[in-house]
Amino acid sequence: MRLLLLSLLALLISCQSEPAATTTEAQPPNVIVIYADDLGYGDMSAYGSDLSTPNMDFLAENGVRFTRGYASSATCTPSRYALLTGIYPWRNKNAKILPGTAPLLIDTAQLTMPKIFAAQGYQTAIVGKWHLGLGSGNVNWNQHISPGPNELGFQYSYIMAATQDRVPTVYIENGRVDHLDPTDPIEISYKENFAGQTTGKDNPELLKMKWHHGHNNSIVNGIPRIGFMKGGESARWVDENMADTFLVKAQEYVRSHKEKPFFMYYALQQPHVPRTPHGRFVGATGMGPRGDVIAEADWCIGELMSTLREEGLLENTLIVFSSDNGPVLNDGYYDDAVEKIGDHKAAGPLRGGKYSLFEAGTRVPFMVYWKDHITPKVSDAMVSQIDLCSSLAALIGSEARTDDGQDLLDAFMGKSDQGRDELVLEATSRTAYRQGDWAMIPPYKGPALNERVNIELGNMTDYGLYDLSSDLGQQKNLAEDEPEKLQEMIAAFEKIRGSDYGRIEQLELK
Repeated sequence: MRLLLLSLLALLISCQSEPAATTTEAQPPNVIVIYADDLGYGDMSAYGSDLSTPNMDFLAENGVRFTRGYASSATCTPSRYALLTGIYPWRNKNAKILPGTAPLLIDTAQLTMPKIFAAQGYQTAIVGKWHLGLGSGNVNWNQHISPGPNELGFQYSYIMAATQDRVPTVYIENGRVDHLDPTDPIEISYKENFAGQTTGKDNPELLKMKWHHGHNNSIVNGIPRIGFMKGGESARWVDENMADTFLVKAQEYVRSHKEKPFFMYYALQQPHVPRTPHGRFVGATGMGPRGDVIAEADWCIGELMSTLREEGLLENTLIVFSSDNGPVLNDGYYDDAVEKIGDHKAAGPLRGGKYSLFEAGTRVPFMVYWKDHITPKVSDAMVSQIDLCSSLAALIGSEARTDDGQDLLDAFMGKSDQGRDELVLEATSRTAYRQGDWAMIPPYKGPALNERVNIELGNMTDYGLYDLSSDLGQQKNLAEDEPEKLQEMIAAFEKIRGSDYGRIEQLELK
């Protein structure tokens, strides 16, 4: 009997030690893409900044932090186009900085990142900045607005149409202006003002933020904008509450959609102008509103991470963080960004900034985090936001791939140091080329310096050739010293781009 009892006990222990059989596979990971607006390579402490960004740094230090991660473009609309389609924006002649009244830029038949996720059974959402156009032209803001994000694969959308400094200054939820009073209809124009409406140019006494250039039209919340707006008073946003508004929507989405896998594109508005930190963050950095809204954005990321932890989702959520282009200080308003910058270098060691073909225009913070699935590392692999569509498709078992994007999932997961070999970069319709450690900028007409924003644009009368392995700041042009390398780069660039890319007449190579 004793022997029988021991045998039964051993069998019981053996059964308990065996993993329980399961008939269902593990739930696919949630995916969140967090996209900052005008955050520079040097604006995070993980990239050497003196700004405190603990939540951004957490993602960088506990995931894969890329030193050669690129937006497709040095301005917002083209980068967002590339992010969501995996297509070079220069292939679409309309992929430029759009006014708030522009029609939808992406064809509704186009393969997009949210469509890829939706086809795999994911719930999909966008919360935040859109700036890819809405409708088919002549939008009536007082009715359902279509096509838009919902027609491109996002099942839920809570957005601003364009940018914080452009009208219409309202939130749009699933194609309808939020909190709109039908007795106070919205009218929008980018050509002329409406009778009786104040402007920043004519009514400076009403401003709480003074315009520097280009931002002197309709006044909303004491801030002059680009474009003219009338009506919609109950729907107009309060800029200082914008970060909180988008954060709450993102948190609500996570909590209400946690039972099934979801993809969320969380598009922050910071640190784009006008920089309007909530009162909780005013003075937080000593760098004025630009520094303070970066601190605010960092806090928002931390709050979203806390929500994921509270809901038990962090271990099964992959998070991508990056920025749509490089930094700019004075981008249209007097807000002390220049005066209070101190020793901070928003572009880090890079040359240029937003609008520029130099490295600071497109090399941006870029990291991928997935708790317990990605081993922390710093990667020198060259990756682009164009690659996210194809790579995330591979992650979730989709065979979808885009024309210009590459499947670099192993690099994004930290399993490989192999990234892209080459990349075409774009800035205000001009293009340049990266291959390995080399950067080549063709000659273009136009000023070398945008004096309004004090940024070197990369316009030169001859080719620029730089070895970034020894000259990250692009101070020494090697075009004359390395003629064979230059010719090799030009040939490789034109194989992708074609020969008609707007450069000035080539000078005789020496």
